[in-house]
Amino acid sequence: METLNYIINDIEPFDISSKVKDVQTVFNQLTYSHVPVEKDGHFIGSVSENDAYCFDNSKTLNDFQYALEPFHVLEDTNWLDILEAFALHNSNIMPVLGADNNYLGYYELGDIMSLFNNTPFLNETGGIIVVEKGIQDYSFSEICQIVESNGTRIFGLFISKIENDSVQITVKVGHTAMNSIVQTFRRYKYNVISHHEEDKFLEDLKERSEYLDKYLNI
Repeated sequence: METLNYIINDIEPFDISSKVKDVQTVFNQLTYSHVPVEKDGHFIGSVSENDAYCFDNSKTLNDFQYALEPFHVLEDTNWLDILEAFALHNSNIMPVLGADNNYLGYYELGDIMSLFNNTPFLNETGGIIVVEKGIQDYSFSEICQIVESNGTRIFGLFISKIENDSVQITVKVGHTAMNSIVQTFRRYKYNVISHHEEDKFLEDLKERSEYLDKYLNI
């Protein structure tokens, strides 16, 4: 996906010699978690809003250079890696650097999230299945084979949780054959975490059948 069109450069980076009080004033006017900082025309990091309000406003950013956060992405960074960078650094602004590490501007978190919102994983009609298996036992190729062998398209999947020796995988599939897919996952020793109405109906029938058998055997 093309991300360069989302680069914003309406905020000039602060020079390292800037007064802290000027940075605080800008944060009062913006909703950004960070603002970029340069030294001798080169990007050196970003100062966070929380840090800026803790600094002595009579001093300059140079006095707090140790607190600058150097996170950034490059102009050719994949949009998923950009999204990961936002999550890792708990920021809603992401500086973008060019081939020579020159500052080009920044991405806003909302703009990059909109790219994800436009993927088939979110905007195609379908169902979500969450399965769990041992971290050494699951296979993406096996999961895809299970879905596709039931005649259903797969729109995407990702690891949504890792805990101890187990991994949970979230799968987006077409609406057809949901129950068959769920049952196939179980045959392949996957624990189905998500709840499905068709599956619940069959479980209820099974429980009633077992109750009837017990009743007839009394």
